[in-house]
Amino acid sequence: MTLSALRPRHRASCSIIALLTLSGQPLLAQDTTTAFALDPIVIQSQDDLGAAADRATSMYVSERELEQARSGDLKDVFSGIASVSVGGALPLTQKIFVNGVDMLNLGVTMDGTPQNNRAFHHVSANAIDPGLLKQVRADATVSPADAGPGALAGSVVFETVDASDILDPGDAFGGNLRLSFSDNGETLQSGLTLAGQGGGFEWLLYGKIADGSDYDSGAGERIYGTRADLQSYLAKAAYQAGDHRFEFSAQRLEDSTLRQERANFGGRGGVTDALLPYDTTRESYAFTYETPEATGLWDPRVHLGYSESQIDKPEPWDSNGTSDTTSATIENTFNLNAEERVTAGIDFQRKSGHYYSEDATYPGDDRETSRNFGLFAQARLQPTDRLKVSFGARYDRQRFTGVNGAKETFDGVSGNASLTYQLTEELALRGGVSSVFGGLVIEDNYLFEGLRGATAYDDLKAVRADNATLGFDWTRGDLTLSGEVFVTEMSNARSGTSTFDFESRGFNLGATYGWSSGFARATLSHSTVEVDGETAGSYEAQDFGAPLGTIMAVEFEQQTGVEGLTVGGGLDIALDEDAPDDSLNDYEGYTVVNAWAEYVPPRLPNLTLRLGVNNLFDEEYADRATYGAEYGSITTLKEPGRTVSLVAVSRF
Repeated sequence: MTLSALRPRHRASCSIIALLTLSGQPLLAQDTTTAFALDPIVIQSQDDLGAAADRATSMYVSERELEQARSGDLKDVFSGIASVSVGGALPLTQKIFVNGVDMLNLGVTMDGTPQNNRAFHHVSANAIDPGLLKQVRADATVSPADAGPGALAGSVVFETVDASDILDPGDAFGGNLRLSFSDNGETLQSGLTLAGQGGGFEWLLYGKIADGSDYDSGAGERIYGTRADLQSYLAKAAYQAGDHRFEFSAQRLEDSTLRQERANFGGRGGVTDALLPYDTTRESYAFTYETPEATGLWDPRVHLGYSESQIDKPEPWDSNGTSDTTSATIENTFNLNAEERVTAGIDFQRKSGHYYSEDATYPGDDRETSRNFGLFAQARLQPTDRLKVSFGARYDRQRFTGVNGAKETFDGVSGNASLTYQLTEELALRGGVSSVFGGLVIEDNYLFEGLRGATAYDDLKAVRADNATLGFDWTRGDLTLSGEVFVTEMSNARSGTSTFDFESRGFNLGATYGWSSGFARATLSHSTVEVDGETAGSYEAQDFGAPLGTIMAVEFEQQTGVEGLTVGGGLDIALDEDAPDDSLNDYEGYTVVNAWAEYVPPRLPNLTLRLGVNNLFDEEYADRATYGAEYGSITTLKEPGRTVSLVAVSRF
């Protein structure tokens, strides 16, 4: 096993890597004899802007951590990062919350293509298969102007695997086969990746099938409507001639099986087995032209994209909802020198939500659309050896058409500024602010019936988010400590035909220690959400945030004395929290223990075997980010109880 394969996840914000992104220096000194040296190779290989000031609060998931999560879900991808919570228990219903803010209010892209986050509020518009990912980055709270429109409180960037990630230089063909089995839910997964390259061309094909049964909670209760029934596909092709690269990617995810009537519930009114069919598909396409080797003032990039999420409920009223986004970006990066650059360009997005039903009870053929044209510029500069700054602005003009035919035009200016300052060799300070125009967001398409009235849009206004964050990173030897405070305030946040004010604020803390054969990391995040100045529960803050309270995550990894054998584990902790109203249930805390062992036979270096045990002590719990824990009328969607899994990966 190579040293780079053993490197733990690098991240910013409340744990490991903010100092690296501030100063461009490694957190721990590079040592070629140390398997767990926390050097900057992961960041720089994933993101050539990794050292910019606007990346100082970004959270990266390393190749190592993605490899471990490929047979899991989004919760596994972000394990160990307390400030990123994933609730929902199964891929169809999982939502990401960054610093307490729902991903519906973040700029989410897949291979550069903006995703349409808006869908039926009982499921997710962004069900994602970790098996096809090579990079994940969450930009917390403050996003740069070139992140695109709608990045109200940050962004989440997903990049899929390339042929060059599978093949060594000079190899014409290769791939890998991945098989896994989990006993809780009897879920079998099989995935195959094939890749080839030659003559400037690259291609990659990926497919995965997951099939299983409903799983049991920690209390041994069957959680109906949770069986795995997933098919995921990816196709990519690229051609590079000299300094010119053309790339196309297409992906599709299908999930079609029985779920709870409201898929993100464990049941309602005490009934836990009222199941209905859900047919879900998600597609995303991307075409990109860029000049990856350019170093001068001419460094253009053109991106065209389309994404679509379709959720059909044939019963009981033949409800069909489609959300889609068509996008285009043309930009140029002016590379002033190796450390400084200015990116400027234009972008366009057309978003649409469509509800359709021929059922006589609730017939409908309703649609909301928005067209957004934007101009942007973002500068990333280094005035001194100790100081890095990033600042930018964008202008957006949106044309919105409502269900009732109402047409409105909104426009606004957004601005952001971030800086990092290396106060001493050990201590760095960082901060950022932004004010973001978001236009009028498209509503959940399953609620369009209530928007047919002539005055349905009269009271709606464009949303604006104001964000701020301030933090530090301190490193001495093998120890790194980090912390930050953050706040997001939104005005005119939309809820159907009315608006409200939303706020999420809190702090993050983290500590990381690495040694010659392992590492340990602990992160803590505390956030509270308010609606119109009052502490909010999951219903009031729905689609904007979640009452997460205090969450902690601990992870460790250790090589053993046995060649090729590595062990590790972690804790997922949430503290007890009071409900916002005395009539509601308080939020129960939990402590979940996970453990794993991985073995690469010395004589078979292309084979990896991994044994994992999640929820080792059968904790009965619902993730804090899962909807509805405070309501007695809802059976919260519980996470799986003890789950033993075996994964085998063969590379060829």
